[in-house]
Amino acid sequence: MSVGFFGIQFGWDLQRANMGRIYENLGANPDQVPLLFLAAPLTGLLVQPVIGYMSDRTWHPQWGRRRPYFMVGAILSSIALVFMPHSSSLFMAAGLLWVMDVFGNVSMEPFRAFVTDKLPDSQVNRGFIMQSFMIGLGGSIASSLPWVFTNIFHFQNTAAKGLIAENVKFSFYTGAFFFLSAVLYTVFTSKEYPPTDLDRMKKAQESNKGFGGGAREILHALRNMPKRMRIVSLIQFFTWPGLFLMWFYYTTAVAVNVFHGKDASDPVYAQGADFGSLTLAFYSVVTFLFALVLPFIADKLGRKTTHSLCLLCGAVGLISVSWVTNKYMLYGCMTGVGIAWASILSMPYAMLSGSLPRDKVGIYMGIFNFFIVLPEIIASLGFGWLMKNVLNNDRLLAVEVGGGLMILAALICFFFVKEKKGEAEVEPLSDELKILEERSV
Repeated sequence: MSVGFFGIQFGWDLQRANMGRIYENLGANPDQVPLLFLAAPLTGLLVQPVIGYMSDRTWHPQWGRRRPYFMVGAILSSIALVFMPHSSSLFMAAGLLWVMDVFGNVSMEPFRAFVTDKLPDSQVNRGFIMQSFMIGLGGSIASSLPWVFTNIFHFQNTAAKGLIAENVKFSFYTGAFFFLSAVLYTVFTSKEYPPTDLDRMKKAQESNKGFGGGAREILHALRNMPKRMRIVSLIQFFTWPGLFLMWFYYTTAVAVNVFHGKDASDPVYAQGADFGSLTLAFYSVVTFLFALVLPFIADKLGRKTTHSLCLLCGAVGLISVSWVTNKYMLYGCMTGVGIAWASILSMPYAMLSGSLPRDKVGIYMGIFNFFIVLPEIIASLGFGWLMKNVLNNDRLLAVEVGGGLMILAALICFFFVKEKKGEAEVEPLSDELKILEERSV
C-alpha cells in the first residue's frame, strides 16, 4: 500500500531538485524564483481539503474510497512531468509546475488518510514510517538522476539560455514512468475496507451536497480543530519554510557558492548543480535508512522529543552549508536534513493519530496540509523582496534562514506538545507489519 508513495515522491523530488535550475536556465533571477513557485501552493491550499472532503464521501465496491484519486492524479502529473523539460518560457514552466503540484496533491493527500483507513490504531505509526521509507527511497533515486545521466550515460548537462539540459530532460521522463507505474501498482494490488456505516455516509452526502455544503463542512472542521492539531500545525508552519528555501536555492547555491560557476551555460555551474542534486539524493538515502530506527527512538524518547531533536539536526544541516570548504562536506550537511525529513514525514502524523474523528480524516489531513502550503505562499510572495533588498541575492543566506525557522519549530514542539505517558509506545516491528488480509469492520 505504500509503493505508490515511492512514485509520488519521485515526482516531488524531481521538481524540488531541478525547478530552480530550470527557472534560471530560462532566464529567471534568484529573487524571482520564489514567486515562480507561487501558483502551486495557492492551488494546493484549495485542492487538499477539497480532495480530502471528496474522498471521505466516496465509496465504490471495486475502486474503494481513496484509490480513484491516486490514479487520476498520477496520470495527469506524469503527463506534466513529460512536458516540463520542453518548457520554452518561464510562463510555461510555472504553468506545468502548477499542473504537477495540483495533481500531485490529488494523488498524495488521500494517501495519508489511506493509512488511517486500512490499519488498526496499533499499526498507524508503522504505516506512516513505512511511507517515510518509501519517500526516502523514491527521493534518493529521483534527486540523483541528473548526475547519473551525465556521469554514467554521458548525457549533456549544459544547455544554451532558454533550453533545458539533456540530463534533466531524461530525468523527468524517467520520473513520469515511475510516478505512474508505482501508483498504479498500489491501486491494483490493494483493497479498501468499506466505511463502518454506509447509510450514515449516504445521509451525510445528501445533507451537504454541492459546493456550498462542502465549503461549510470544511470551514466547520477548520474552526473545530482538536487542540493537539492546532499545536502540531504551528510546528509544521515553521518547519516547512526551511525545506522550501532549501528546495528553492540549495542546488544553485552549490553551483555558484561552492563550485563558483557563473550561469547555466557554464560547465562549472552545471557540474555544481548536478553535484547539488546528488547530495539531495543522499539526504533521501539517510531518510529511508533512518526510518528503520525511528520507531525505536520514538518508543524510548516519546514522539515530541524525538521530533524536536530531529528538527534540530535538520537545522544544523541547513545552517552548516555556509561553512562548507570542500564539496564532500555537503554530505554531512544533508545527513542532518535527512534525519529531520524522516521525522517530518511521520512524527507529526503520528502525534495527530487518535485525535481526529475517523469519519473526517481526509478533511483534517487536507486542512493539516494548509500549514505546509501557507509557508510556501508566504515565502513565494515575500522572500523575493528579502533576497533582493536584505540578503543581496545570496542563496546560502536564504538556506540559513530556513535553518533558523526549523530551530523555532523544534522549540515549539518540545515545550508545547503535551504527551501522555506511554502514548508513543508501539508493538514490536514483526507484529506491526503483519497486516491481516481480513479483519472486522
